[in-house]
Amino acid sequence: MDVIVISLCLTAWAYLIFARGSFWTCNVRDDAPIMAPRGGWPVVTAIIPARDEADVITHSIQSLLRQDYPGKLSLIVVDDGSSDGTAAIATTAASMSEHGRDMTVMTGSPPPTGWTGKLWAVAQGVRAAGGQKEAPAYLLLTDADIAHAPDSLAWLVSQAAKGGYVLTSLMAMLRCRSFAERFHVPAFIYFFQMLFPFAWVRRPHSRHAAAAGGCMLVDVDALRKAGGIESIRGALIDDCALAARLKAQGPIWLGLTRRVNSLRPYRNFADMCRMVARSAYAQLGYSPLALIATTAAMLLVFVVPVPFAFLATGFAQAAGCAAWLAMAATFQPVLRYYRLSPLWGLALPAIASVYVLYTLLSAYQHIRGRGGHWKGRVHFRAQGLS
Repeated sequence: MDVIVISLCLTAWAYLIFARGSFWTCNVRDDAPIMAPRGGWPVVTAIIPARDEADVITHSIQSLLRQDYPGKLSLIVVDDGSSDGTAAIATTAASMSEHGRDMTVMTGSPPPTGWTGKLWAVAQGVRAAGGQKEAPAYLLLTDADIAHAPDSLAWLVSQAAKGGYVLTSLMAMLRCRSFAERFHVPAFIYFFQMLFPFAWVRRPHSRHAAAAGGCMLVDVDALRKAGGIESIRGALIDDCALAARLKAQGPIWLGLTRRVNSLRPYRNFADMCRMVARSAYAQLGYSPLALIATTAAMLLVFVVPVPFAFLATGFAQAAGCAAWLAMAATFQPVLRYYRLSPLWGLALPAIASVYVLYTLLSAYQHIRGRGGHWKGRVHFRAQGLS
């Protein structure tokens, strides 16, 4: 029995290494040069939904106002029921800018039944963008806790125009300073790429569709044909839901970047737990069978090798060691990307175990009617991913 179990584990690792879109190499990045689109730089409107983001919104907005984008760029901030003065701070940040970009701060209305709060705020921003004097060709959907390098928008538009992408998304660099962040963040990126290999995301006929909600450049015409934001109004994992809708309209692209950075700190394990547990069960479509299968697979692939490496003998022990080394080796590219010690690779079984616990907690919270809790809102019946 031991030989069968560890053989299944080795088979799984052979598949992950050689047949899963080379996800672990972290080689889909924003390396392409910036090139002016044929016909000139199109009009872009950035939409920033914001709920209680007083600590970070100034940095985020100013990074957008400082864009060296050659075309017309305007900003719409939608205050989503903030109680910390976010709207006033955003207005002040815009008034301090010397870059001459147009910016509007809207007070959003409460979300109607069936809408998640963020998507309702985005929808209000999209509607406002459609009424602008110069209608945008692209919308930059970005979060209030995201900081952009001066050339990030120019790169996104260049990439979208060159590849004909209806959605171009950059996975923001997450903060990785505290122990909790170092423990969780590289693995979060690793697992996300394992679930949605970026090389497969950009394949037109692949069923894999994903995006990173902090930074998404969306073709306006494609969004309209896909049914608009309303078509995903109840989605808890809104970025991947939007990616799936837009991929039916044309090619999409997702990659890693250092141009876009998250400003949100995760100071302890409780912060990380809330972030992961909020949507982990939704990722499984709220399916108990998917939860059981995912838990079993994670334990088989990431946890089982450890006891075999220490307690088994002969082939089983050697296979356990080989599987543990394989996972540590495949973790190295993302560790280098975040400039962390390679020794973190040996901790991946422990890290994976914690993520399994978060997923189980996410299911438990859903059963208790607390699923999707974030900033005072509970989206218990929010749509998952099918």
